[in-house]
Amino acid sequence: MEAQQASPDSSSEECTVLEALPGKGTTLICSQHKGKVSALYCLACENVICEECMKGEHSEHPTDSLENIVDQQLAALQDRVDSAKNRLPQIREAVQCLRDILEQLITQRSSIEEDIHSSFSELHKTLDTRKSVLLMELEVTYGQKQKVLQTQMDTLLQEEAAINHNCSLTGEALDGGNKAVVLQTHKDVGERLSDLASQGLPLQPEENDQLDLMMEIEGLRKSIHNLGTIVTTNAVASQSEASGEGLEQCVVGHPASVIIITRDKAGGLCKTGNAIISAEVCTPDGSVADGEIVDHKNGTYEFQYTVKKEGNFSLALRLYDQHIKGSPFQLKVTCSPDDSPPTTTAANAASTGSSDGGARKRSAKSPGSRSRQKGVRRGGSLFSTPKKRVNPIEDDLIFKIGTKGRNKGEFTNLQGVAACSTGKILIADSNNQCVQIFSNTGEFQSRFGVRGRLPGQLQRPTGVAVHPNGDIIIADYDNKWVSIFSSEGKYKAKLGSGRLMGPKGVSVDQNGHVIVVDNKACTVFIFQPSGKLVTKFGSRGIGDRQFAGPHFAAVNNNNEIIITDFHNHSVKVFNADGEFLLKFGSNGEGNGQFNAPTGVAVDVNGNIIVADWGNSRIQVFDGSGSFLSYINTAADPLYGPQGLALTSDGHVVVADSGNHCFKVYRYLQ
Repeated sequence: MEAQQASPDSSSEECTVLEALPGKGTTLICSQHKGKVSALYCLACENVICEECMKGEHSEHPTDSLENIVDQQLAALQDRVDSAKNRLPQIREAVQCLRDILEQLITQRSSIEEDIHSSFSELHKTLDTRKSVLLMELEVTYGQKQKVLQTQMDTLLQEEAAINHNCSLTGEALDGGNKAVVLQTHKDVGERLSDLASQGLPLQPEENDQLDLMMEIEGLRKSIHNLGTIVTTNAVASQSEASGEGLEQCVVGHPASVIIITRDKAGGLCKTGNAIISAEVCTPDGSVADGEIVDHKNGTYEFQYTVKKEGNFSLALRLYDQHIKGSPFQLKVTCSPDDSPPTTTAANAASTGSSDGGARKRSAKSPGSRSRQKGVRRGGSLFSTPKKRVNPIEDDLIFKIGTKGRNKGEFTNLQGVAACSTGKILIADSNNQCVQIFSNTGEFQSRFGVRGRLPGQLQRPTGVAVHPNGDIIIADYDNKWVSIFSSEGKYKAKLGSGRLMGPKGVSVDQNGHVIVVDNKACTVFIFQPSGKLVTKFGSRGIGDRQFAGPHFAAVNNNNEIIITDFHNHSVKVFNADGEFLLKFGSNGEGNGQFNAPTGVAVDVNGNIIVADWGNSRIQVFDGSGSFLSYINTAADPLYGPQGLALTSDGHVVVADSGNHCFKVYRYLQ
C-alpha cells in the first residue's frame, strides 16, 4: 500500500511513503526511515508517520495513534455506508414509481394512438360514405334529367319521321299525275297530314342541363387542421401546493374550498389546466365527504367540499395519484349555530342562473363519492327560465315527492332511479342507506335496507335496477359490490366483490345480464345474475372507448348499452360485447351539450333521455344522438338531477338530488 501527502510548508521534500512489512499483515513501515514502524498519524498533514518523523518536519504537528485514527475512520466509513444503504429503499421506491408511470405512459400512448387511428379510420369511412352518396345523387339526378330530355327528343324525332314519310308518299302521288292515285292518297294520307300539321308538339325544352357541385371544402380543411389535440401538463405533485382556510378548518354543513397550485419539476407555475386532480376528505368512520374540483384552466384548481359532522378529518390532495406538498392535511370541522340547509328559494335561484344562485350551485354536492375530474365548472343553468329555452315538446311536472330527512318519503342525497312493469318506482336513497319504493302515482309502499358493510347491508346505494324476474339489483358504492334482493326486499346474493372499485349505476340487458358502471375504475362490467363475469370494457381516459367518472347505464331494444361519461361530458353507446358504436355531446350549455351527464333512459322508440347534472336539465335525443328537445322543468327547476327512468305508464321520473325529492313529468314520445 502506498500513499503520498504534500508537506504543509509546500517544500519540495519527498513525501512520506508507507509500505507494508512482509509477513506483518497490516503493520506499516515508513519509507523515509527504513525499518521504522509507522504507528502515529499526523493530524495536520493527514498522513501516517513514525517516531523519527516526529523529530523532523512533523515535530510541531498534532498527532494521534494510528490505531485510534483507523478506528475512527472505520466507524465513519461504516456510518457513510449505512447512510448510503438507507437511501436504497427510497431509490427503489422512486424507480418503481417511475416504472409505473412509464408503463402507464406507454399504455396511454398506445391507447391514444389506437384512438387516433380509429377516429381517422371512421372519418375515412364517413368521407367514403359521403363520396358514394354524392356519386349516387349525381347519377340519380342525371338520370332523371336525361330521361325527361330523351323522352322529349324521341317524341319529336318520331313526329319528324312521320311527317317526312307522309310528305314523301303525297309527293309521289302529286308527281305521278294519276288521278286515281291522287284520290286514294288524299283519302289515306290527307287527313293524317292535317293531324301532323296541327298536332301540338313539346318544342320547348322540358328540362335544363344544370348539374353543379357545391363543396364547402375550405371550412372543412380548417376543421381538419384543428381536429384533435394531445392534452397534458408538466405538473408534478412534489412541487405543487395548496392553500386556503379549507386546508385546516371548516364548519359543519357549510361549503369550504381549497386552492391547488400546480408547478413543474423546477417549481415554475403551470399555466394551463386539464391536470388530473383527486381529493378526499376522509371521515373518522372511513367514509368520504362530498365535493367537486373546478379547473380554472390557468394551472390552478379549486376543491369545494362540505362535511356533515364535526371532528378531526384527513384531507388528501393528489396530482396524478401522488400526494402534493403537505398532503394529507389535518382538517378540523366544528359546529356552527347557523347550520341550516339551502332554502328552496336559493336552490331555485341557482337554477335560474342569477349571480347568487350560480354561486350557490357551484358549491353543491358532487354526485360522486370521491371528487376526481378534469375541469368541470358548474355554472348556473341557462335553460331553467322560459325566455332562454327553446323546447318544441311541452312536457309538464305531474308531481314531486320528498323533502330532506330520514323518514318514509324523505331523502338524503337520492341517486339511482328504476321503474318496473308492475307500476313501481324505486329510489336509491344513498345517505339513508336504503331503497324506497313508490307507486307510479307517488304513494309510498315500502322501503328496505340496513346500514353496514356485511352482505345484505347497504353502505352507499347509488344505482338500482329491476331484473325481469322481479329481483332488485343495487349498486353499493362504498361496499364495492352489487347486492341482489327479492322483490320483497330480502337479501339473496352479491356479485362483483373483489372486482369492483366504486359501482355507481346498474342496468339489465335483454339477456338478463347485469350491467355495472364502475365509477372509480372507469370500467363497465357485465355479469350473469349468478356473479360470473361475462365481459368488461373501458379504462380511464378521453378516448372513445374510455371514461372519466362514468355514472349510469341504459339498454335499448337492440341490446346496445348507453353510458353517461360524466367528466368527458358525453354519452357513449356500445354493443353487447363492449364494442364502441357512437358518442354524442360536448362540454357546454347549448342544445345537445352537457355539463356532466348523469341519469339515462331509453323510450320504446329508441330515443335517449339524459339528465344533465351541471346544467340542471333533462335533454332528449334520437337513437343516433341528434338533439330533439328538453323536458320542461321551468315550473319547479331541478337542482343537480341524478338517475332517471321511464315509468310503466310512460312518464319520466328523475332524482332531483339537490332538492331531496323525485319528480315525475309527462313525456310525449
